[in-house]
Amino acid sequence: MRRRSQTSVDDTPAPTDDPKPQGKGRPTPKRRDAEGKRRQPVSAPKDRKEAYRQMRSKQAAEREKARRGMLAGDERYFPARDKGPARKFARDWVDSRRLPSQYFLPFSLLILLATWIPWPMEIRAQVLNLVIAVGWPIMMIGVLFTSIYVAWKVKRQVAEKMPDESLRGVGFYAAMRALQIRKLRFPPPQVLPGGKPVPPKR
Repeated sequence: MRRRSQTSVDDTPAPTDDPKPQGKGRPTPKRRDAEGKRRQPVSAPKDRKEAYRQMRSKQAAEREKARRGMLAGDERYFPARDKGPARKFARDWVDSRRLPSQYFLPFSLLILLATWIPWPMEIRAQVLNLVIAVGWPIMMIGVLFTSIYVAWKVKRQVAEKMPDESLRGVGFYAAMRALQIRKLRFPPPQVLPGGKPVPPKR
């Protein structure tokens, strides 16, 4: 039986220091190695105190970002009670008007200060009588009628303009906003009295 001829194979390893470059002159790095070089090293907290400090710093940055977003009118950062087109319509409707109920708190403070002033006895009796018999009743009646009107009007207009939106709580939401001093309202007003947009702050 004839034997097959065996071809000799050169087992000598190729030199690694070949002066001739291959391709671009260097091996193409693996994707995993390239991504690893681009990543910034993350410093793990050394102890519990350091971890707590990092957590507090991160939370503070997130709160500041949310505050800026709310001040800018970004609904992504609003509480759930302020979200939605119906609530935005209610805010804009109230903010575009000067309503008697928005003077409730300043008027209450004025009445309170009037009772604290050390008037002479004869004048003090007249002031208290004026406050109790005239001031408070007028203020409370004005606030009551304004709140009822605002709640009814806003709820009706939302139903007409946004039939697919829920009306639950919209009237009460508008009435409560109408009780607040304009500068203290939150989210901040996006329209001026009269309906013009609030100019951006520089």
